[in-house]
Amino acid sequence: MFKLHDFISKLILDLIDWVYPLFRKLMPIHTFRYAACGGGNTVLDILGFYLSYNFLFQKMPIHIGWLTISPHIASFMVSFCVTFPIGFYLSRYVVFQETAVKKRAQLLKYFLVVLGCILLNYIFLKLFVDYLSWYATPAKIVTTFFVVIFSYTSQKNYTFKSTQSGDIEAI
Repeated sequence: MFKLHDFISKLILDLIDWVYPLFRKLMPIHTFRYAACGGGNTVLDILGFYLSYNFLFQKMPIHIGWLTISPHIASFMVSFCVTFPIGFYLSRYVVFQETAVKKRAQLLKYFLVVLGCILLNYIFLKLFVDYLSWYATPAKIVTTFFVVIFSYTSQKNYTFKSTQSGDIEAI
């Protein structure tokens, strides 16, 4: 039976592995796969942020009843809603496919790490835009640099860490 999921994950993996020989001397295949998937998702995140900030919210605060959300935080929330599921899919089925951890356990761990990423995004965006008066999109790019370091380390050593054969986690 044809599965769209198998086709998509194999297509992405084949494309990444096809380009890998150009980078073989710089990094191992696993790191390259993470960089390619994470880099693509990061570009999508920044593009989604830019489009939301400039065109969807038009740099204006969002008023929801008594709550006012700044346009840079609202734009981050929009881009997050798109890149969270894509990031999990790429991490699970392209980058860290050798893990024995059950998908449900991984999703929970991934979500916990992403909560840390959300917190870091919020803190850095508030700092750079609200306190240091940076433009929103460059602030998002610099913020992403710090968040990517945290995310990679956490995903590699916590969410998608390979377990020993008798040490499979379950929820």
